[in-house]
Order: sequence, then structure tokens, then C-alpha cells
Amino acid sequence: MKTLGTPLSPHATKVMLLGSGELGKEVLIALQRLGVETIAVDRYANAPGQQVAHHARTITMSDPLQLKALIEAERPDLVVPEIEAIATPMLEELEAAGTVRVIPTARAARLTMDREGIRRLAAETLGLPTSPYVFCDSLAELQAAIDSKIGYPCIVKPVMSSSGKGQSKISGPADVQTAWDYAMAGGRVSHGRVIVEGFIDFDYEITQLTVRALGADGKVETHFCDPIGHIQVSGDYVESWQPHPMPLPAIQRSREIAKAVTDNLGGQGLFGVELFVKGDEVWFSEVSPRPHDTGMVTLCTQWQNEFELHARAILGLPVNTALKSPGASAVIYGGVDAQGIVFDGVAEALRVPNTDIRLFGKPESFVKRRMGVALAFDADVEVARSRAKQAAALVKPRAV
Repeated sequence: MKTLGTPLSPHATKVMLLGSGELGKEVLIALQRLGVETIAVDRYANAPGQQVAHHARTITMSDPLQLKALIEAERPDLVVPEIEAIATPMLEELEAAGTVRVIPTARAARLTMDREGIRRLAAETLGLPTSPYVFCDSLAELQAAIDSKIGYPCIVKPVMSSSGKGQSKISGPADVQTAWDYAMAGGRVSHGRVIVEGFIDFDYEITQLTVRALGADGKVETHFCDPIGHIQVSGDYVESWQPHPMPLPAIQRSREIAKAVTDNLGGQGLFGVELFVKGDEVWFSEVSPRPHDTGMVTLCTQWQNEFELHARAILGLPVNTALKSPGASAVIYGGVDAQGIVFDGVAEALRVPNTDIRLFGKPESFVKRRMGVALAFDADVEVARSRAKQAAALVKPRAV
């Protein structure tokens, strides 16, 4: 962008987000602070991002005709995919026709929307180290892949899902049917395809936030945030912290892998690259061409959080990935299946030293739905982790 316009004027800079959950909401806020006119799109009404955007639109984003009609009606300068379940071939068609610019690119959105595209790119095209894997279209194929190549223990995931949905660990033959059924229920699009991965005996996993932004010479430069450590349960993030201590060779290798993947995907914006680490060895796991759920910790750790970094990068503005303070995040779960819940204990949570919380405003709660996050900063990252978990535990969602 050479210039930035004024919202709701003929010269507005317009950005459309496809997916308006808690991550999209923070991106929209960051864009609005830069005077961008925002359009929040989601599959259900009153999604968190729709509550703060200039315009809210509700469509089935995996329907190519609905998606095309909306983009042609709104004519945004940028379309920013924030979830996987989008008709990406239509985005490629519209981008090729010059109708819109897709962030980071329509090709990147297509490749990363399912685990098959990005895994084959990383392992087979770029030759990066990954866990052994097989793609399977049936329960019989899954069992055969485990028996002939992968072995136990292993991990099964739908090729398309988010936040760990449908992901499970298989310890032995008795778990295979259950894992298959769970993957079929958890996939964003039900087309009966999974990836089974061999289990890597790693020490820990990190998210390497990687930003492709324009430098003063107008050329793309790659920037890295400090590594983010995290804990996942059933593939879903429950806690993260920054920085995660790592030996320098592992940090360097993580950034080499992240740069190789993001250079290939191209475009501008922030990418969340997930990696397994053991000693100085690093394996590629996944990449999201957008802010990452584990990166919510940057709301309290960085001078520019991951959402501000994404907003600036896509608009062609300079970025700063510097750390402000070590810190941590912990998820606040719904705990109940209900609509329009209330939250008790917020004041008590905020009395924990150096803490903050975000309540996402999701209109419907589920027992294991992420409804908020607690944040804490401290010079000692372990103190921050303890306080974030303490604050999260004090917030009590309740049906009314």
C-alpha cells in the first residue's frame, strides 16, 4: 500500500477477513488502529471479529459462488484468510484475474489449508526434515500404513482441521478405529482423508513466528520473533510462553527451516511455523500463513504483538519483532455447553500480579471451547506461566 485511506470514505483502504474468531478479532483491531476499513466474514453471525469490524458478513466460505459474490460486491483491497475451510481455488481464480490480492498469496492459502499440501511441499519439494507420514483414505489404509511403515505410537490428524480438532495419538491396535472416527468427526471438510505420522521423540515443540515484510528498499525481508514454547492436549493449545530457552544451533536451524517454507509460500504477512526440537535437531511440523493461537502470548510479551505484525506486514509497513518482557498465556475454557454465558471471577483473576485477560465474546460456549485467555508477564518466564494459569483458573464461565 502506497497510501492508507480513511474508513467509510471513497478512498478507504479496505481489508476483508475470511474467518473472524478470536485471532481475527485482534487482527481487525490492529487494522482499525491504522485507519483501515474492515469487513469481518464468518460462517455464523456475531462472531468475535464481527463485533468490532466496520462491516459483518455471514456466508459459507467453503462455497465458491458465495465467496466470489461477496468479494466482487465488496471489492476489498486485500483478502486475508484466517481459517482453513475456504474455497481457495476460487481465491486463486480471483487473484489471477486481478480482482483482489490474497494474503499472503492465494497459492499459500491453498497449500496450507490442508496438511497434505504443506507436508508434501516441506518434505518432498523442499527436502526439510519431518516425521515419517502416510496419507490414508480409509480405515483399512490407515491400519495398513501403521503396520507397514509408521508403527506405534503414531499421530492421526484430518488433512483439514484447526486447533487440533480430530487429532489423536495411537498407542496400539485397539486405538485405530477410535482415532479414525475421531478424525472424521473433527475435520473441517468431511472427505475421509487423514495423515498418520510417526512419533518423533522430541524434547519440546515451539512456534517460530516469522514475518515477511517490506524493507525500506521495497524488497521483502524476513523477521523472526523469539521462540514460543507451548503445551498441547489432544492437539489443542492450552498454554504458551515466550521466550522458550533453546541452544543457539537449534534456534538457527529453526529459522532456516521457517525461512525456507515461508520463502516458498511468498507474499507478505506473519506465519506461524510449528517445529519439533531435540537437542540441536529440528523437524518441521506445520505452518499457518496467519497469526497462531500459541502466539496470543505476544499480547503481553512483544512491543508489536503478532496481530500488529501481521497488519503492518500486509499493508507494506515496517515491523518490529523485539521482545518487551518474558510472559505466558493460559486458555480459559467454556466449561459448559450454553449460549450467552457469563463470567465470574474476572476481578479476582486480574488481582494476580502482572496479569491481563481477553474474553473473546463468542456467542456460544462448549465445554472445551476456547472462550478467553489469561496473560502474564514477568522477568522469570516460569513465574509468568504460574500466574497465567492461576488467573485462567479464577475465571469461571457460567450458564444463565
